[in-house]
Amino acid sequence: MLTLSSTQSSNQTASTQARGVWNGEPGDIQFGADALTALLHNSDKPIFVVDVDGQVGVTDSGTATLGSESNGAPHRIIAYVPPVAPEQLGDATFREEMGVKLAYVSGAMANGIASERLVISMSRTGMMGFFGAAGLSPERVEKAIQTIQSEIGDQPYGFNLIHSPDDAALESRIVDLYLQYGVRCVSAAAFLGLTLPLIRYRVAGISRDADGMVVTPNRVVAKVSRVEVAKRFLAPPPDDMLAKLVASGDITEAQADMAREIPVASDITAEADSGGHTDNRPALALLPTMLALRDTMQQQHGYRQSLRVGAAGGIATPSSVAAAFAMGAAYVLTGTINQACVESGTCDLVRKMLADASQADVIMAPAADMFEMGVQVQVLKRGTMFAMRAKKLYEWYRTFASLDEIPPANKASLERDYLRCTIDEAWQNTVAYFATRDPAQIQKAERDPKHKMALIFRSYLGQSSNWANSGDASRQADFQVWCGPSMGAFNEWVRGTELEVPENRKAVTVAKNLMNGATVLTRANMLRAQGVPVPPEAMQYKPRLAV
Repeated sequence: MLTLSSTQSSNQTASTQARGVWNGEPGDIQFGADALTALLHNSDKPIFVVDVDGQVGVTDSGTATLGSESNGAPHRIIAYVPPVAPEQLGDATFREEMGVKLAYVSGAMANGIASERLVISMSRTGMMGFFGAAGLSPERVEKAIQTIQSEIGDQPYGFNLIHSPDDAALESRIVDLYLQYGVRCVSAAAFLGLTLPLIRYRVAGISRDADGMVVTPNRVVAKVSRVEVAKRFLAPPPDDMLAKLVASGDITEAQADMAREIPVASDITAEADSGGHTDNRPALALLPTMLALRDTMQQQHGYRQSLRVGAAGGIATPSSVAAAFAMGAAYVLTGTINQACVESGTCDLVRKMLADASQADVIMAPAADMFEMGVQVQVLKRGTMFAMRAKKLYEWYRTFASLDEIPPANKASLERDYLRCTIDEAWQNTVAYFATRDPAQIQKAERDPKHKMALIFRSYLGQSSNWANSGDASRQADFQVWCGPSMGAFNEWVRGTELEVPENRKAVTVAKNLMNGATVLTRANMLRAQGVPVPPEAMQYKPRLAV
């Protein structure tokens, strides 16, 4: 039986099969759990676990001849762990094609929460960041493109492209901007199915290189939680959409033929239980399912380049990062925890609320963008009444055919507690909003009183996230803060460290600590797989500011 106690007696022997022979200075060998812990946390050096007269010792120096017979040599190797750098975790082709050092992505939290500052900081340190364009006007998105491109040039970055089933024109306008400015990577989120603007973005500028390989300037990274949606992204663009693009002159017949050789998205992110739009899928079940689908689609279509699957949802501790990579994730993507960082596009009050959250302080609530469809988002429950009020609005929408049918007491609460103005005033504000954005919504509402009710309710839901981002303290009870249980897990991990304080949370610092911690756990699991008991303290990686 292997033991690593610093008080080993001579009769505590290492009875396991030798894996080779170690050569070095006997004085470099250390004993005990503390020694092993220190070596595990120094991930850029190897670990040799050796038998010293029946006792288990550890060292990171010397040389080893693995696989050779010990032949009575005094220092036979019981276990060996190579150096593991954060840059080695994940898929090498992902890092190469994305132009990043780490297989780590900061997700596109909407309304600019994933801000220009966040994207720029990630890019400058060799990681990928997506700007949160969802919910923003084309003018605001254009400004963000200009800012990011002026700061980082050709370094890696991306922008969000969210499915807008009620506003196809907006989705098309955002794609126009991305093509105009040469934004080469988008995070496609909340898609229920493929859309023509998405396919237009993907196949724009498609060509063949000198070797006949199809070259696509634009990359789609799709965030998915359902197999039926993932299948569409991992398949080539639909023929009917390609035909429409040929007819409109966006692509040629030859380019349409090329498009049939590529997937809509080479990378899909398996989104488990997370903040915002989520199906609350468990990562341990979702990721293997998506990996199996990837293999099926790769075999079916015979793509020249391999498909990849990343992991998102619940990624907030070194354990979750290490687990995702161990399960086969090409990269990890974080969201909620970045909102709690100083670079995010929210306010200090929200950052403090997030820093106080536990894993149970989240709840599902109706979504503003797909309100009528009953789609929900996961939000912070602690410190705000938003979820309860949003659910009440949806209940009224389902129950009544128009605003006039709402009982007087409920209508009074709607005006006093939710809108803080009369229904007529709220309607005028709604009309002003849609007058330039989507006038058809107003025309429909004038014919359909239930749609009018939905637009007014959606105006409250939409503004609630803006109140949170701007830090309107008078509206704290209405703050809509997208948040998953990972936020609580992160807070538990950093408790008692410098990162417990919200002001110290920088996205790059968080990312590096997560990746460094994942290397420690990865190496610890290599030892465990070879029969070496790893003390609990060796599995605990505490974050620090200097990384």
